[in-house]
Amino acid sequence: MAKSVEFFFDFGSPASYLAYTQIGKIAARTGAEVIWRPFLIGGIMQATGNRSPIECAPKGKWMIEDLGRFARRYGVAFNMNPHFPINTLPLMRGAIAAQDGDFLTPYADAIFQAMWIDGKNMADPEVIGEVLTGANLNAAQIIAATQDQEVKDKLKANTQEAFERGAFGAPTYFIDDVMHFGQDRLDFVEDALTA
Repeated sequence: MAKSVEFFFDFGSPASYLAYTQIGKIAARTGAEVIWRPFLIGGIMQATGNRSPIECAPKGKWMIEDLGRFARRYGVAFNMNPHFPINTLPLMRGAIAAQDGDFLTPYADAIFQAMWIDGKNMADPEVIGEVLTGANLNAAQIIAATQDQEVKDKLKANTQEAFERGAFGAPTYFIDDVMHFGQDRLDFVEDALTA
């Protein structure tokens, strides 16, 4: 029986972007199912007392360079967003709405590209609308859905569940209740899916 991998991600995490570019390929190679779990990295950081590596100048500089190295290894575009960090609450609520509406992939493709390739200010509602419209998505409908209480509650529940299961950042993966963290641990994810 094929395994599944729960993929907890936040658009504000450049490591989530890099993992997103690879997780589908890993799933295809292993026959695994990806269970998409949008959550709020800010909520996880606050709950665990974790802090962004960017807050430590030497580590932040190294991390940005390392993300570039991984992007080259993966053969994907990557540009550090000049507006980082960005409050992703509306974007992550939009991901829940997109998941409920069965269009998460085109939504995530558009948001990740805007964030980590095009360097757009995705905290600006006008820019969000332009990005969604440019991806042939119904921007007004998605933006309205971000105010739906059920959407808000699902995002909170995903974040709380991730915290309770031990997550402390993004991306986080669970395979058979074993947690893996970071885009640089995808080899462990693939190994677990083929075990």
